[in-house]
Amino acid sequence: MTGLDELTMGLARALARIGLPVPEGLERLSGGANMESWRFRAGDAICVLRRAPSLEMMAGRPMDHAGEVQVVRAAGAAGVLAPEVLIELEPADGIGSGYVMRAISGSPDPNAFLAKADPAIAIRDIARELVAVHRTDCTGIPVPMMDTAAALGELRGRFLAYGGDRPILALALKWLEANLPPPITPRLVHGDFRLGNLMFEQGRLTGVLDWELAHLGDWHEDLAFGCMTVWRFSRPDRPGYGLTSIAELARAYEEAGGERFDPARFRFWTIYRTFWWALGCLQMGGFWRAGHDRAVERVVVARRTAEQELDLLLLLEELAPEAERARPLPLAADPLLPGTGEPSGAEILTAISEWLASDIKPLVSGRGKFDLAVARNALGIVAREIEQRPVATDAALTAEILAGQASLATPGLLARLRRMALSKLSADMPKYPALAMARAQWEGP
Repeated sequence: MTGLDELTMGLARALARIGLPVPEGLERLSGGANMESWRFRAGDAICVLRRAPSLEMMAGRPMDHAGEVQVVRAAGAAGVLAPEVLIELEPADGIGSGYVMRAISGSPDPNAFLAKADPAIAIRDIARELVAVHRTDCTGIPVPMMDTAAALGELRGRFLAYGGDRPILALALKWLEANLPPPITPRLVHGDFRLGNLMFEQGRLTGVLDWELAHLGDWHEDLAFGCMTVWRFSRPDRPGYGLTSIAELARAYEEAGGERFDPARFRFWTIYRTFWWALGCLQMGGFWRAGHDRAVERVVVARRTAEQELDLLLLLEELAPEAERARPLPLAADPLLPGTGEPSGAEILTAISEWLASDIKPLVSGRGKFDLAVARNALGIVAREIEQRPVATDAALTAEILAGQASLATPGLLARLRRMALSKLSADMPKYPALAMARAQWEGP
């Protein structure tokens, strides 16, 4: 029996409890760094299964799927365009932890949305949903409460556990620890409110997905997370959800009935969540090493840490003296040139990638195409690493930063970190939209 057969049988057991027939056309959806999503038909209903394949993957999470379902239903009752939950999985179903929801019309594709949306209308849709989330009454629901200082302490521990040797991340950590905002009346925070987790149809918002990170805390966190450079996709020059300015987003939020926007809190949470996501990327490599999920996607996502390092440096460099911001960058390492004898390791990887594209790609479909693209991306990362030899770690420098012995006022440090960020990202994710902007800003024409 295949894994798909087991999933079908377990899902059929769950659906039978609410009188729905066996699932048909099960298809794994792309995306979802932590949870799997499967689309299928059950009679006349189009549904989506959201699940963690093993209970081990839920270990350490502040909220289980039962709590997540309660939050989703409360948000829907408050007017949020949340999905309708049909049934929760039970241990006897034998297919992990999760729940089935009715599919929402539209697409979560960020680039398709950004290409079609009217920015003025779309940002009002987003602001309306954010306000509705933050007004949701969670009385009686076991929603975790976020203590910002404690959460930041946990991030420090994770950073050290992941090596504690990346100086740009150390700079961000030091800034965050020095700039903790005062307490605020807690509201429900979605925790992952961004393009990619929102459904759109004809440029209008139709649904809010992925509630696994919901908690009580500072509502500015939701606004900041969605405005991170990585979630602007093809529009890195438009910080308000890839649509508009931060000022326009704040105005739309307040006009929708939200509380008064605080730029200082917004900046804190932008840096916090960028640092948080950098560690989240590194954690993917840990999942892979531990054997929880040996998918190639895990190790490729881990290399996206370089995106967040570039973004953090762009956010923090204003703290450096003007002389340091104007200092020229050190030269990049000379790339290894192709030889004339036997093919190099980088050339072998390129040959494999080309073969996958020409011979294998026509044979796969659905999730297979996504996995193939991830595999080719992985081969490209390794090939470029061999050729370009980027360096992103420096344990001694990181220790100096954490000890307060080095900062952006240290002569030459900003220029060195800029070169480090450019070189690492050029090897890991050269198509990251913000890379070209940073290169033009730091290296000039």
